[in-house]
Amino acid sequence: MYTFSSKLKTFSFVLMIIGILGIGYGFLTAPKTIQDVETILKEEEAHHEGGHEAASTHQAVSTHEAAATHEAVATEHSPAVTHEVAVAETAHDTIAKDTVKAATVAEPAHAEHVENNAEAHADEHAEHVEHVFHQLQNKPWAALYVACIFFLLITMGVLAFYAIQQVAQAGWSPVLFRVMQGITAYLPIISVIFFLILLLSGFHINHIFVWMKEGVTDPNSPNYDEIIAGKSGYLNFAFWISRAAIFLLGWNVYRYLSRKNCLAQDEANDDVFYKKNFKMSAAFLVFFIVSESIMAWDWIMSLDPHWFSTLFGWYVFASFFVSGITVIQMVTIYLKSKGYLENVNSSHIHDLSKFMFGISVFWTYLWFSQFMLIWYANIPEEVTYFKTRIELYNLPFFGAFVMNFIFPILLLINSDFKRIYWIVVMGGIVILAGHYIDFFNMIMPATVGDRWFIGIPEIASLLFFFGLFIFVVFSALTKAPLVPKRNPFIEESKHFHY
Repeated sequence: MYTFSSKLKTFSFVLMIIGILGIGYGFLTAPKTIQDVETILKEEEAHHEGGHEAASTHQAVSTHEAAATHEAVATEHSPAVTHEVAVAETAHDTIAKDTVKAATVAEPAHAEHVENNAEAHADEHAEHVEHVFHQLQNKPWAALYVACIFFLLITMGVLAFYAIQQVAQAGWSPVLFRVMQGITAYLPIISVIFFLILLLSGFHINHIFVWMKEGVTDPNSPNYDEIIAGKSGYLNFAFWISRAAIFLLGWNVYRYLSRKNCLAQDEANDDVFYKKNFKMSAAFLVFFIVSESIMAWDWIMSLDPHWFSTLFGWYVFASFFVSGITVIQMVTIYLKSKGYLENVNSSHIHDLSKFMFGISVFWTYLWFSQFMLIWYANIPEEVTYFKTRIELYNLPFFGAFVMNFIFPILLLINSDFKRIYWIVVMGGIVILAGHYIDFFNMIMPATVGDRWFIGIPEIASLLFFFGLFIFVVFSALTKAPLVPKRNPFIEESKHFHY
């Protein structure tokens, strides 16, 4: 039996406390009024102007020196040149008089034009300020949302991997089943938190989902959006939140029943509970693959309701699936380092590393396919998705590609490296960080636009959910033996070598 150490438990509480404080700080420092945003924009403008002041001064000095040099050269010229200058000045005076007369005639029209421009500029400024206000108010919510869905889907990746092992009747993995069950114990808690965030979005506590804005489907409203209105049969709060409830409930029911059957199998005299799990896992995978795609549309793609991709469900799946496998690997290595899981050997670690490597390549294939097809077609309403991310999120956009493909390729392509713990752990940390950035790229541009940066709210949200993850998962691992006793393939798994 595993014993949850007091040091690790204390560490988890420290992470949660720091996380809560940081999340609270993010909400407290978010602007509360339009005037707060006006102040922020003025400070940014002053800072921007200050940055250019030195350059402007340098340019003025250079211009002055050039004018002085020109004047000195002109003084040395002949009287003929002086005469030409005088003639030019006379012509200039005549043109100036004509210009004054024309300006006097056109003055009323010009004044009206200036007034209209001023009103249009004022309306544009007010609209911009309101837009920035919503973006900055969204920032702590978006940071919380990214971290929450990231950990939720990591847990789902582990659950899907567990179900696949059951259906495949894999002989190598049963010694890892209790690790997977411990990780998926996080699913009920994170599901409740995530569902509450979705409810708050529907009650207009935040503006993360643009299609929930009031009047967006009403043709008589100034907020009317024809494209969103055309999707209102699917994108409406009642149907949307019902789908979320069904998905989360279905996933949690399977997790509960499969663990219950697995524990019951330890005390059984036959394989009846194992067979139940086999059938239930097969049914769950059908439900999962459908619900996962719809979930990706509902919870992530609908943040950009004018954009869609037929590859998006698979793309999101690849991202959280490899993250889930990586977490299984990290927890397994940690338990091994503490003297547990004596039946887990380097071949098990090697197989998990192969999955980390292989699914990273699969994610890259989907990343490139989605990007290349949309970018090459260059359809404005489609390509704007990537144009925004390349222009405003250049570093995280291409950084995610490096962290999720190039780094795993260089580190894990070597077969021997897949068995070396410290190399695998280093690769796992980079993969998890890279896929957090991947979810960041999917969510933040639609919610905060160019007002992004990874600051206190983002880091604090990660720390909170990570601390909660440690506490829940390692508490669950203490509830049952780490090795199933009566699984039909347990002996094969114990003596697995590759």
